[in-house]
Amino acid sequence: MNRIALTLSAVVLFLLCIPGVYAEEKDKASSSAPLSEGTKACLDCHKDLHPGLVRDWLASRHAQVVPGVAIKKAEMERRISAKSIPEALQSVAVGCYECHTLNPAAHKDNFEHAGYKINVVVSPNDCRTCHSIEAEQYSESTKAYALANLDNNPVFKTLVETIDGSKGLKNKKLVTSKPSDTTKNDTCYACHGTEVVVKGFKTVSTDVGDMQFPELLNWPNQGVGRINPDGSFGACTSCHPRHRFAISVARKPYTCSQCHVEPDVPAWNVYRESKHGNIFFSVEREWAFENVPWVPGRDFTAPTCATCHNSLLSTADGTTIAERNHNFGSRPWARIFGLIYAHPQPKSGKTYLIKNKDGLPLPTTFAGELASDYLIDKEEQIKRLGRMKRICQSCHASGFTDGHFTKFAASIEEADQMVKAATLLLQSAWDAGLADKSNPFDEAIEQKWVKQWLFYANSVRFGSAMMGPGYTTFEHGWWDLTNNLAEMTDLIKLEKGKGK
Repeated sequence: MNRIALTLSAVVLFLLCIPGVYAEEKDKASSSAPLSEGTKACLDCHKDLHPGLVRDWLASRHAQVVPGVAIKKAEMERRISAKSIPEALQSVAVGCYECHTLNPAAHKDNFEHAGYKINVVVSPNDCRTCHSIEAEQYSESTKAYALANLDNNPVFKTLVETIDGSKGLKNKKLVTSKPSDTTKNDTCYACHGTEVVVKGFKTVSTDVGDMQFPELLNWPNQGVGRINPDGSFGACTSCHPRHRFAISVARKPYTCSQCHVEPDVPAWNVYRESKHGNIFFSVEREWAFENVPWVPGRDFTAPTCATCHNSLLSTADGTTIAERNHNFGSRPWARIFGLIYAHPQPKSGKTYLIKNKDGLPLPTTFAGELASDYLIDKEEQIKRLGRMKRICQSCHASGFTDGHFTKFAASIEEADQMVKAATLLLQSAWDAGLADKSNPFDEAIEQKWVKQWLFYANSVRFGSAMMGPGYTTFEHGWWDLTNNLAEMTDLIKLEKGKGK
């Protein structure tokens, strides 16, 4: 025992004496970059008030590298996309003051605090100062308009209000009240985003006396389509959590799993049981999640969500495989979730502007006809599919890759056929007066129809896209598609029998 104790003591002493080990721990407790006077003032108070927040920022790249140095890196390695940085920001760490004081005239949440003019909410328009291309790309995405696409689309708005509205009985009939903002903000809007509004100011008693702060409605929220007090859309913190903003966090599937989960968007659940997920969970500690660019085979050996959807990928010799893009719909050629049928990706992130032949803001009619004027054309689809195949071919042979996407295309088509069968059944119920189509979401047979496309067809499509056979079969897959059709048929028979 004495020999073991002496050995362990020697190992610990040796590790403490290694400069790299000590320096790494030291870096987490202090900034190695010069601090502005404003950020020093913030840290003087907040290191005691919010030590977790401060410690997280101290571990960030923002605390260690000044923008003036970062912008001089080789183009492929650069994390700043702006062509120039304001002189005042070039030689200091990107700290509290640097982020929370930008564009004050646009910020309705700007207020005087300890001698400084501070914004509560840091928005994509603020991050644009250094990350201009990323902010511009994101502003064109469906994610940026995730809230607007719910609120400005009467079909989606009816679905939200039907689901979230409180239910009760009146004269022995079920009635639905409009949902409260609290319920919406805790459900659909938690992921889609809220509109953060400055109601006024409130006085808060603190250890250093009374202070005034903006009173924000629909806050806190990190939804991807959040509307900010400066009028901008989106929240960078959806994927790059405050205050470390680490690229390593954004690249891991745990981040996407906050919203992309079963039953409606089962990407995370499929990934967990797929071969790629198996590899990730087994060896992720060996991967280099911080490297820019990201090199398949060297930095990681199986894709995560970011690999396929937005990260800058290159070969070991520096040849670009896929460019970085924060418009997350710019790589996929097909849109496989959230709506009645799969369809080509929309041209614009503002999907509420779409009009199909039935006059509805949906990319297809209930019969499956495309609103082609608002969707990418065949040439663009082929181009995007080729780009995705190049990513896959970093690890897989062309025959394997082609076979996978052929199978995926067939799965989309066949799942859509099952949705069309359910839609025709629902239409027959409407035509026979067995259901009222004024609200297509509030009756039992209508909700079964919604399950057919929103849950079950989505699961088949995701299971096929990401090689998760459980989700194409029994986990909200083909079994449920088939069983749901049988139950819809039986409901119609039952209602017709009642009429007789």
